[in-house]
Amino acid sequence: MSAAPDKWRPSLALVIFTVLTTVGVLPLVGLFFFRLYDNQLIRQTQAELIAQSRVLATIYAQEVTARLDSGLTLGAEVPPNVLPDPGDQVTPIRPALDLTANDLLRRRPDAQAAPHPAQAAYIEIGARLSPIIRETQKVTLAGFRILDPQGVVIAGRQEVGQSLAHIEEVADALHGQYRATLRNRVPDKPPPPIYSFSRGLGVHVFSAMPVIVNNRVAGVIYTTRTPSNIFDHLYQERAKFVLAGLAVILGTIAIGLVFSRTITLPMRELIDRAARIGRGDREAFQPLRHYGTREFAQLSHSFLGMAEQLARRSDYIATFSAHLTHELKSPLTSIKGAAELLQDSYQGRSDGLTPAEQKTFIANILSDTQRLEAIAQRLRDLARAESLPQNERTELAPVIADLRNRFPASSIEASGSLDRPIGMSGEKALIVLSHLADNAMRHKAGTIRLEAVDERTTLRLTVSNDGEPISAPNRDRIFDAFFTTRRDQGGTGMGLAIARAVMASHGGSIRLKPTDEGAAFELQFPAV
Repeated sequence: MSAAPDKWRPSLALVIFTVLTTVGVLPLVGLFFFRLYDNQLIRQTQAELIAQSRVLATIYAQEVTARLDSGLTLGAEVPPNVLPDPGDQVTPIRPALDLTANDLLRRRPDAQAAPHPAQAAYIEIGARLSPIIRETQKVTLAGFRILDPQGVVIAGRQEVGQSLAHIEEVADALHGQYRATLRNRVPDKPPPPIYSFSRGLGVHVFSAMPVIVNNRVAGVIYTTRTPSNIFDHLYQERAKFVLAGLAVILGTIAIGLVFSRTITLPMRELIDRAARIGRGDREAFQPLRHYGTREFAQLSHSFLGMAEQLARRSDYIATFSAHLTHELKSPLTSIKGAAELLQDSYQGRSDGLTPAEQKTFIANILSDTQRLEAIAQRLRDLARAESLPQNERTELAPVIADLRNRFPASSIEASGSLDRPIGMSGEKALIVLSHLADNAMRHKAGTIRLEAVDERTTLRLTVSNDGEPISAPNRDRIFDAFFTTRRDQGGTGMGLAIARAVMASHGGSIRLKPTDEGAAFELQFPAV
């Protein structure tokens, strides 16, 4: 397998730090969305001006109505499409100014000289409304102008007697149409640099409300106000924003601690364990002190389990190689010695061997060759036994029938759940039982008994015989490869090792059971 490309990769700590920094800075990014908040404040200001203007318009209309009989002249007739439906109980005017859509006009034009002065009756009405305007302005901070039907100012702190009819919103109102605009303004003093984030600080909201009497324009309530200062609002609510900032900081710290506790620390410990395992430290197979998350616990268990299994496999290979070398050394040495003696005798470099001696040496060579062939066959069986299963399935009943055919001289008795399917092929199950039966026959067993018990997830099979018992010193070594007490009779010591390998590779197990006579083995087959 090729190694991963050697390129720069961020560490987990760097990734977590970046995430936490982003979370901490996110509130500051909100400064760039001040325009949205400004827009809300502007519409709130427009709504207030609409409400105030409507109250003054109602009072103004009553004053005009009371003076119609004295010859008061009304303005332009309101188009039918502008008048509200008489059947409507409510006719709300909704704020619609939008700073984000660039509905921003230049500064309001200055007032001009009026072509004709206002009628005396309108001047009288303006004088009556002036105290109301002043008291309202003290509370609302709005600017008020009351205009007659020609656009001449009849009430207000400034511009009384001058005309505003040339201003766009006033011109629309003089024709019966409500109109509001945003206009640039010049502040009294330069704003702080941070105020540049807010466009709402440099505008005025203007509202022109027509006064309708008998479907004609009787005048205009012209109001203006600067929207609420977003920074003044933030300052007034500074305690809440400080608490919010502290909450963000504490939340960021809490997130960092959670990340460190659940990911960073366990990962660093697992990396340290991997390095220790690579150096051969067997103490590193201990569980981690803290796993953090369920997924990381599963990863750690899988990794440590795999590493421990590989370590055991490495030990097994080393031990197996040492035993195999020892087992092969004896027959190879014997074959080599016998062949050298026969060669010396043939070449006349030593006293000639008698025919009987030659026959003996040849027999030894053949015997050792057969032992090597038997060991090679057992090694092939062991390799097949350790191969992974591939959706294997069988029942014990046909396997036991084949076992009886293979050992016709033995009495094989079977009982129990022999029809329960197990997760193993019939060939491999027969290999396991054949090795047990062969060992039993070589230790003078007359009867072999098999008893199967269904345990839901497993099938427990007890294989016992009435042969020679296994001595206490040998009970712990019988599953070791190449361990045999019948080496002189051709035993390889591989039978039980192969049986255990087959069971382990299929998720089963085999163990020696204590018994008073003969030998008994307990096999756990995985049930299907």
